[in-house]
Amino acid sequence: MVDLTFLRKFTKEDPQKMKRYISLYLDVAPKTFEEMQRNLQNKDWEQLRINAHSLKPQADFMGMNVLKEKLIEIEEAVKMNNLDVYEALFHESLAIYAASEHSLREILVQL
Repeated sequence: MVDLTFLRKFTKEDPQKMKRYISLYLDVAPKTFEEMQRNLQNKDWEQLRINAHSLKPQADFMGMNVLKEKLIEIEEAVKMNNLDVYEALFHESLAIYAASEHSLREILVQL
């Protein structure tokens, strides 16, 4: 679920830089998911799309391709006005994040 190959290469395996990027992701992602939850409640579909889009590169940095793909699906669903799938895609994305959070926190301790 988490593949830090890109992050290792990007940071030249500098543990401090890796810690900084992982910590940033662990700080930003939950807040973005909270915003996305509010977007769903408020039926603010365009902001939902924007929030999904903003989280994509961070998921990519963490090597979380499954999450990145779900975020792309949210973007595409909003573009296609496919209201029926927004909530399910959001919950799938949140579950992927939650499952990876523990792994990332363990990696932080090891660095």
